[in-house]
Amino acid sequence: MNTAPDLAMPTAIAVTDPTSAAAAPRIKLMPHGFSIDHPDPELGEQLMAKALGVADRDAMDGILRQLVRASISGGSVDEVNLSFMIAMVKSIRPRDSVEAMLVAQMVSVHVMAMRCAQHLATANDIAQHDGAARALGRLARTFPAQIEALARHRAHGEPAITVQNVSVGDGGKAIVGNVTQHASVIVSEKKPAPAARNAPRAPGSSDGAIPPMPSGKHRHERSHR
Repeated sequence: MNTAPDLAMPTAIAVTDPTSAAAAPRIKLMPHGFSIDHPDPELGEQLMAKALGVADRDAMDGILRQLVRASISGGSVDEVNLSFMIAMVKSIRPRDSVEAMLVAQMVSVHVMAMRCAQHLATANDIAQHDGAARALGRLARTFPAQIEALARHRAHGEPAITVQNVSVGDGGKAIVGNVTQHASVIVSEKKPAPAARNAPRAPGSSDGAIPPMPSGKHRHERSHR
């Protein structure tokens, strides 16, 4: 049983061959705790630790205990609900201890929100209806905030590229790929402007000289930004 892990045993859990088994083992509830239901106890711990995103036996035991308590319904642990929560954690695939804790909170918040939705549907008076509606609203706002926090954590360290005022002159080419928050934007170099053709020489002007403009007229230049 995992309620009292042997402190004399090493806590690190070795990574096993991912092809040996794909699904995480189930939790078997006992009169005074729970155990990992797998014919090979050591392999069962390895698979469960991988599903929870932890590499330490103590961390695995702590996350499981918290999920067991969060699955309690009607005063007792709901084994079906617990299996659902562990399956959801595995499907999100936490990659470190921070993600493991956050994902455990996410699945717990979802379970609580669905319970509040059930209470709201079966409310018998205004007080029960309002209480369930307020709790459901808070949990419903918390869940997307947790998703955003998980996305920020996973994106930590990836450089964000911001492109502003990209302009391409005549004859230039721009190639822009799929743009997301951390997507790369590739802009090709501008091609040099073609050389201007030799204009006919104005009467009376010397080589390379530009004749003066008639009075009353102003020369305007157009700039390319």
